[in-house]
Amino acid sequence: MVKSVKKPALKEKCPRCVKGTLVTDHESGETFCSKCGFVLSEKLQEAGPEWRSFTQDEHGDRARAGAPTSLTMHDMGLATIINPTNKDASGKPLSSTMKSTIERLRTWDSRSQVHEPVDRNFRQAFSELNRLKDKLAISDAVIEKAAYIYRKALDKGLVRGRSISALMAAALYAACRDTETPRNLKDVEQAANIKRKDIARCYRLLIKELDLHLPVTDSVQCVARIASQIGIQEKTKRHAIKVLKLAQKNEISAGKDPMGLAAAALYLACVKNGEDKTQRDIAEAANVTEVTIRNRYKGLKDSE
Repeated sequence: MVKSVKKPALKEKCPRCVKGTLVTDHESGETFCSKCGFVLSEKLQEAGPEWRSFTQDEHGDRARAGAPTSLTMHDMGLATIINPTNKDASGKPLSSTMKSTIERLRTWDSRSQVHEPVDRNFRQAFSELNRLKDKLAISDAVIEKAAYIYRKALDKGLVRGRSISALMAAALYAACRDTETPRNLKDVEQAANIKRKDIARCYRLLIKELDLHLPVTDSVQCVARIASQIGIQEKTKRHAIKVLKLAQKNEISAGKDPMGLAAAALYLACVKNGEDKTQRDIAEAANVTEVTIRNRYKGLKDSE
């Protein structure tokens, strides 16, 4: 296959045969002679500026962009700090009088950033959110959604008189439900170290006051999470998904805990495929009781 080549605007002559012009192949990065084929260079380096990490400022000129804004920071990443190096714009060290002035400005700048009670609230809430993110292994998209829900709750005055940690945990659970991330209330309870009823109370408050319409957790999505924790084979996992879809079709799964249904379907699939997994193994991985698995197992077995 002949590669597409592009001739440069200024036709440079070949230093070897002097007859041909130099041609650059932009796919391979080679610069060679069009007449004798002499390869002048094997690598092509971009001579122009790299604009991908730049943006336009208020005057329309290109300027370097900073870090992206995020709802998970108390100031959304928009606040600035005074440079800690005691040098001016030209790189010269500051005089002693100017140095003391800048130090005083730095002190007042840091104080002013946490002066508002809202900022202090956000700092405490989002530090708790980052802790929960690490414990529950949740993606950044879910964390951003949780921060958005918490900000809405604070705007409505729902935080007053309530635990910041409990409301943040409830916002995270609501974000998991909204993004269909398989995390149940017991997972959030263990990670946040807060009573389940407190998180559930705050969750119901968020649903009511913010008018959230969240989808029901799909039990099929919970199968992969349980199976990966205890090392269940792919064949067994697919059979469990097939059982759950059949149960959804027959409307047996309505009103049942998705995690419990997924655990029961996996146990049923293990029994069918002869895989040696006990009810206790699956119950511990799914964070449900063995009684729940036995009860759901009967219903799923009858629907097959």
